[in-house]
Amino acid sequence: MGRDEIKQQMTWAGKVLVAAGQDDFTRGHISFRLPDDASQFFMKPHGFGLDEIALENILTIDIDGNVVAGTARRHSEVYIHSEILKKRPDVHCVVHTHPPFCIALSATGRPMRGYSQPSALFYEALGVYADSINLIRTQEMGARVAKALGPHRAVLLKNHGIAAVGASIAEAVVGAIMLENAAMMQLTVEAAGEPAPEFPYADIEKLKADIGRPEQFAINFDYLVRRVKSREPVPRSIRQASIPEQIATAPGRAPRKAGQKRAGKSVRKRVMKRRLQAKG
Repeated sequence: MGRDEIKQQMTWAGKVLVAAGQDDFTRGHISFRLPDDASQFFMKPHGFGLDEIALENILTIDIDGNVVAGTARRHSEVYIHSEILKKRPDVHCVVHTHPPFCIALSATGRPMRGYSQPSALFYEALGVYADSINLIRTQEMGARVAKALGPHRAVLLKNHGIAAVGASIAEAVVGAIMLENAAMMQLTVEAAGEPAPEFPYADIEKLKADIGRPEQFAINFDYLVRRVKSREPVPRSIRQASIPEQIATAPGRAPRKAGQKRAGKSVRKRVMKRRLQAKG
């Protein structure tokens, strides 16, 4: 992917995360390592919601957390991203959000259990950072988050949130959503009473391999983007501009000729009057 394509995908990733309930005011961020320079990455700016990420406000940041391009303010928790990208060359995308069920699960101190299909992705493969509830505002704290993540695809930040990673934006975003689904299911099961025995380890590991393929993340991310697009409201200016055209092409009306002016307000009134008379 080219740089603009990556930025465009980041904008949709933010909207997908918000639609999935992972927004928390302007908190939460997403980053992506530059394909032509592994020492730099794109990142959402401070002061904007995840659904407000735009091509023009995405920052370019170096691996030490310094802004090298862009005019917006940098997130103070940039070190979650820089330190993970520094430690994990296989990771290209990092997502940090505050999903409520994940936070609740982290507060219990209990490990992820295999109570649902999404949980298989993180079964015995979920890091836990428990050093502090505070914001990750130093390189040292970011390094400890990266260490807690280890080789896994996600880490719980106790009583704080999560960091989910992937080789692609699709993998990190869908992984974050699946982690929240798994936490929600686990807390529901545990609240209902004594859980029945889990399936055998080998069975859960087989499912992990099946649902952890790159194409699975891409398919699901593309669907989530399509769903967000279908729900985006049509801007008022576009709706208003389309009214005269709708009248001009109404049933029983001759098509507008080249050079002919669009129907004005008086024409629209006459059309509406005829329709009301026809109904009566």
